Amino acid sequence: MEYAAPGRLPEGLRVYAIGDVHGCATRLLALHAAIAEDWRARPAARCALLHLGDYVDRGPDSAAVIEALAGPGPLPAAERIDLMGNHEAMMRAALQEGPGSAAEELWLWNGGDATLDSYGAAASGRLALPAAHRAFLEGLRLSWQAGDYLFVHAGIDPRKPIAAQRAQDMLWIREPFLSWPRPLPAIIVHGHTPCRAPERRANRIGIDTGAVAGGPLTCLVLEAASLRFLSA
Repeated sequence: MEYAAPGRLPEGLRVYAIGDVHGCATRLLALHAAIAEDWRARPAARCALLHLGDYVDRGPDSAAVIEALAGPGPLPAAERIDLMGNHEAMMRAALQEGPGSAAEELWLWNGGDATLDSYGAAASGRLALPAAHRAFLEGLRLSWQAGDYLFVHAGIDPRKPIAAQRAQDMLWIREPFLSWPRPLPAIIVHGHTPCRAPERRANRIGIDTGAVAGGPLTCLVLEAASLRFLSA
């Protein structure tokens, strides 16, 4: 089903934006296949494929998720934008500070043990990432903007302009962002806060539909002044 969108994209651009994966590799690959089929059925002039972060932790196969994301993806000709989630930020800090650090403890407490297990590192607690996986994590961005939309993992501080946003808020914020009743500096497309179905508001669109908890993995499809959803 197609809906009127709260904003517009540049003419000819279609954006596929995927919510929080959390180690659900099978669903990610199924959604990538659905995106490829959608593109074949109705191509556009330009395409951007965007992932909103939280690829790792809690779910069964974070390693396979990163392997898929580090590759060419379902639309090799598309612009690829991979954003950082708070779980990638915790994982990167744990890798930098090493075993036994406070950063590692925080990461493990938030589901990093499942990521260690997916890499076969649970017994030793020492994670040796493949070079391509480490490069993927180090290349993640905090945000991306197109037309009337700003894409971030968690949201923004609604009291500040876009140029003044802190990484901490873009990765972690919930309130006052989620309940902000007035216009924001851009329409925010985000994940981070699970919901049963995509949340369509005048100032934001939330697409973390809780894949790791049994919900679907959701893709928002934006084009011109319309939106629709794909899911796996």
